[in-house]
Amino acid sequence: MMSNSQFVVIGIGQFGEAIARTLSEKGAEVLAIDKNQEKVDYIANEVAYAVALDSTDKKALLSQNIQNYDAVVIAIGEDFEELLLTAVNLIELDIKRIIVRAKGKVNRLILEKLGLKEIFSPEHAVGAVVAERLLNPSIVNFLDLPDGYVITELKAPKSVIGQTLQSIQLRESYNINLVTIKNEVKEKEGNKLVVKQHIKGVPRHNTIIDENDFLVVFGSSRDIQKFIDIND
Repeated sequence: MMSNSQFVVIGIGQFGEAIARTLSEKGAEVLAIDKNQEKVDYIANEVAYAVALDSTDKKALLSQNIQNYDAVVIAIGEDFEELLLTAVNLIELDIKRIIVRAKGKVNRLILEKLGLKEIFSPEHAVGAVVAERLLNPSIVNFLDLPDGYVITELKAPKSVIGQTLQSIQLRESYNINLVTIKNEVKEKEGNKLVVKQHIKGVPRHNTIIDENDFLVVFGSSRDIQKFIDIND
């Protein structure tokens, strides 16, 4: 996990609350924002800061020094116009990283047209998954299992690119099992290029890790984090 990470969560509904709580539990400093004072009061004891304000008001956002945070999550659920105006404000404030919630294909398309890259649908990503990705950008997806174990899909760390699985020794050195390897490639679909992932097949000891590979691994969250920290 990144140390001294600072995040803003705008919209403290069920989705936003899950993100804010998970980030705080993992040691991040969280500013929770909602225009509803009751929701702000509800989560105030769980995060570093909780403020009631209108996120469509750029001056109100500036008053919280929001541009100094590592990332901002827009978790507004029902009012798409409010979400959209908030997103435009954050883009104009040149926020480093914006993660936004979208409900439905039309909303997602509009947000993509704004240039936003990290768009989540609640039916596809629970708050804990979004929080994990915020804290560790190497992780693309993960499945939480009992007793501290996870199945995680992560970008191949820099120092293992070009190495064989035998030389990396995931099991021997890190106590991690490799499930499979995905490779990201650009393919033509109609008149445009789209990025797609393909399974590289059954990994073998002489399989070489490429720059566009994603490793799907099983192990304890602590061991996987150790592998990322050492090799990234």
